Amino acid sequence: MITVSNMGLHFSGKKLYENVNLKFTPGNCYGVIGANGAGKSTFLKLLEGKIQPTSGSISIGEHERMSSLNQDHYAFEEFTVLDTVIQGYKKLYDIMKEKDALYAKPDFSDEDGVRAAELEGEFAEMDGWNADSEASQLLQSMGIPESMHGLKMSELTEGQKVKVLLAQALFGKPDILLLDEPTNGLDNHTVEWLEHFLEDYPNIVIVVSHDRYFLNQVCTMMCDVDFQKIQMYVGNYDFWLKSSQLAAKLKADSNAKKEDQIKELKEFIARFSANASKSKQATSRKKQLDKISLDDIQPSSRKYPFINFETEREIGNDLLRVDKVSKTIDGVKILDNVTFTLRPGEKTAIISRNDLAATTMMQIIASEIEPDSGSVTWGQTTKRSYLPKNFNAEFEGSHLSIMDWLRQFAPKEESDNTFIRGFLGRMLFSGDAVDKQVDVLSGGEKVRCMLSKMMLQKANVLLFDDPTNHLDMESITALNDSLIAYPSSIIFTSHDHQFIQTIANHIIEISDKGIVDRADTKYNDFLDNSDIQKQVAKIY
Repeated sequence: MITVSNMGLHFSGKKLYENVNLKFTPGNCYGVIGANGAGKSTFLKLLEGKIQPTSGSISIGEHERMSSLNQDHYAFEEFTVLDTVIQGYKKLYDIMKEKDALYAKPDFSDEDGVRAAELEGEFAEMDGWNADSEASQLLQSMGIPESMHGLKMSELTEGQKVKVLLAQALFGKPDILLLDEPTNGLDNHTVEWLEHFLEDYPNIVIVVSHDRYFLNQVCTMMCDVDFQKIQMYVGNYDFWLKSSQLAAKLKADSNAKKEDQIKELKEFIARFSANASKSKQATSRKKQLDKISLDDIQPSSRKYPFINFETEREIGNDLLRVDKVSKTIDGVKILDNVTFTLRPGEKTAIISRNDLAATTMMQIIASEIEPDSGSVTWGQTTKRSYLPKNFNAEFEGSHLSIMDWLRQFAPKEESDNTFIRGFLGRMLFSGDAVDKQVDVLSGGEKVRCMLSKMMLQKANVLLFDDPTNHLDMESITALNDSLIAYPSSIIFTSHDHQFIQTIANHIIEISDKGIVDRADTKYNDFLDNSDIQKQVAKIY
């Protein structure tokens, strides 16, 4: 158990939180949400003891082991993959190494024998004899085959390192598991595996994520960082979002009778309880939900950008034909004889276990790079607009203000200061913010600039390569809703399950075996034949 008592934190005179009181108990997964800069990751660092609170205290149950997801992908370069995973349980790993060193001594003494016996006892208590097999099973479940377990971390790709470090955090069933953006860098199949893994995890899980579907699948409680407080709410992300919207509505309707407000709250809770997909905590959660009063729900201070894509003309009879496209990068064949056809009006998600394959496909159809062989043919009436995964070239070295940068893409009749300032205001660039130079903007601000540019272009085909990267939850939600409403064709990659499920009506998977083309298939249907649940069952 973790108890946070009257905790506060100040940075350089700035108050981040004040008087925070929380209790985290086993069997629950807690999602930490808040606007960018609110202090979500900082809160995890406080729990881990990497930084100390300015006031109050954080206490953890005696003998409880905490594990966290390491954000430094290069911290274990000289270790083997298997050893890196086992180091997630540091005490066990240290005992293993001390044992090995003792047994390797040429002058093994009686004293060494006594110490070795002590270590063997501790090793057995920690289930050390199964450490290698557990670590190996975790890795294989994430797509790291046994043939790679003896390699050094320095020999792995970036994506493989992300998976190994996740396996390290999960290894040994820690009592407290802290995960900061655990889905970043994972392919969609591994994200789904992680969801199933955490759904029935018996101990404490605390997770920061911008993936709404992931939070809805795994979380039983939400911790909202807002108003310099951290408030805990029963339920998953959707329940928090809808209850905060309900709170704002009730607050705005000052003429509503208290009895009517209470009735609306109870009806809302009843609908949520009936639709709750997570069964693990269903009974206890319902009891907690039934106790919620009007004072327990609060409107959020979050702001949502206004995103709305329009088209100048409809697409004719043809959208896109990709014919026998192949591409090799750095001596490795990334795309091999890829062929597919997309029709006007389709909203297509391109997915792959290999991120580079999906991005390379997007770059080729966006005419950013050329294929080694094969062809890409666009319909003559298509007008495309593209948000690449790496958009820094659009801003590097530019000393233009946001206003002047965006003005480059506006039609003459929409290029005056009043129009541009109003347009940017709806994208949450208000006041003096419009005068900031674009080369110093944050990742999220640059994406909002790129989306503004795309809106002004009024294309009838939108191309996005992982567009939710760098965005906060509010911007993701606004973009998601706008693409659902968009009347024309979209081709995109994403790791956001809800984004894919709610937008795409056509899934193309680029795999080692070629193309799996499922026309008119929603993402959940595409995943229905998955064997993820069986993989999780093998571990726990």
